[in-house]
Amino acid sequence: MAPAPADADHPTADPDLPPGWAAEPKWDGYRAQLARYADGRVLLRSRRGADMTPSFPEIRAAAAQLPGDTGLDGELVVWESDWLAFECLQQRLPRRGRAATAAAAQWPAHFVAFDLLHLAGTDTTPWPYHRHRAAIEELFTGQQLHAP
Repeated sequence: MAPAPADADHPTADPDLPPGWAAEPKWDGYRAQLARYADGRVLLRSRRGADMTPSFPEIRAAAAQLPGDTGLDGELVVWESDWLAFECLQQRLPRRGRAATAAAAQWPAHFVAFDLLHLAGTDTTPWPYHRHRAAIEELFTGQQLHAP
């Protein structure tokens, strides 16, 4: 573990990371895990385990592109023009059924995947970072996954 640089409160376009280190941006959204099971079921859950699947039907539908028994860790976000709209995301969470479908049309959510937990039944959590990164990039390009 390394101490934060003195200017840690100021974002930078070009972080000076030590060799072999990697960083992911902090998204203004909800941390979530997305799973597509072997039987085709989809589960989107919060980091506390709450089922968010009914609130985000567009994410559930998009997860059908994933191979069965695949799990991703990431962040749910809503874009408004060229910025992230956390307040719109907050309004999405309590909606279900038709209200969730209407909200998805008004404020579509996106799942920003930053880690691959399972891939077609294989537990990827013991893999080193470089292998995780290569596998998630291959998943998205190989499967030609599309937003959201």
